[in-house]
Amino acid sequence: MKELVELIIKSLVDSPDEVVVTESETDKGLLVEVKVAPSDMGKVIGKQGRVARAIRSVVKAAASKEDKKVIVDIQ
Repeated sequence: MKELVELIIKSLVDSPDEVVVTESETDKGLLVEVKVAPSDMGKVIGKQGRVARAIRSVVKAAASKEDKKVIVDIQ
């Protein structure tokens, strides 16, 4: 999942070298944390959170094939 999120985020931002994606296992499922440059935060979140919601939907669909629960946290 980390690679999928990283690919999507890096294609959206102006500073792809500042994107940091970490993946960790929690009791609720797989946690994917995304850190971007402050200037790119608006591009990742989008108007009214639409881009962030779309990213989460794509990751959720990919995770459902593997019967996993994935939480995407954008920071």
